[in-house]
Amino acid sequence: MKIAFIGLGIMGGPMAKNLLKAGHTLRVYDRNAQALENMKSTGAILCSCAAETVEKVEAVITMLPNSPHVRSVMLEDDRLAELMPGTATFIDCSSISPAASREIAGKLAEYGIDMLDAPVSGGQPKAVDGTLAFMVGGREEVFLRFRPLLEAMGSSAVLCGDVGAGNVTKLCNQTIVAVHIAALAEALQLGQMCGVQPQKIFEAIRGGLAGSTVMNAKAPMMMDQNFRPGFRMDLHIKDLNNVVEAAGDVDAPIPLTLQVLEMMKVLHHDGDGACDHSALLRYYQKLTGEVLHH
Repeated sequence: MKIAFIGLGIMGGPMAKNLLKAGHTLRVYDRNAQALENMKSTGAILCSCAAETVEKVEAVITMLPNSPHVRSVMLEDDRLAELMPGTATFIDCSSISPAASREIAGKLAEYGIDMLDAPVSGGQPKAVDGTLAFMVGGREEVFLRFRPLLEAMGSSAVLCGDVGAGNVTKLCNQTIVAVHIAALAEALQLGQMCGVQPQKIFEAIRGGLAGSTVMNAKAPMMMDQNFRPGFRMDLHIKDLNNVVEAAGDVDAPIPLTLQVLEMMKVLHHDGDGACDHSALLRYYQKLTGEVLHH
């Protein structure tokens, strides 16, 4: 399949490489010259602007930071909606506002273009090994056509409803992950201060009800004080701000989400925004003056 792929950062780069490994033809672009340079030896066709990517493609995939960036590429600055073939489908893997997804889909419909919103979960490690989880919104027949494409980058792809449902589901995912990481940090810090080694706590409870993928991924990072980003704190702040917006639209109560968002904002202002979201541990370390260890 001929694909345009725009956004080659910490997630998009590995995703594009997995599509190439699956035998697809990719025309790629990123405003960051280094991100584009990183694709040079992969077999992708490097383009000098977003408009160059869409010639005769069957799908346009974006992996961008937030709603304004997707609007810019599709409707405003780059105006790909006017340039891409009318037979092509737009697949947005960015994590953006559900309302923005619906707005963009409505504009694309004026050009006869179908859209799937297909945000992912799994962070950089799963982007690299091709085991991301895709949460998808859109028409079922469009989803079924492009599901093999998504499965070249992930281990699961689930249709959650119409356009926007993918990003609603992603916001639910981000709420659960954020609260879980905060609870994990709080519990390990508590255990250590009560005299039990965090490694022993992790080993003892990981096979029980509290065990999870989040715990398995983030507890070792916390104990190693390794906060190299698999998913940056600032991106999680962006997602939780979108949760707040979506919750406001339907008057949904989100007290836990709001509390963790405030904790993340404190860390952002302390210079930790570029760290992995497991650096939520630092919030507790700042309060106690005690550093978590194995």
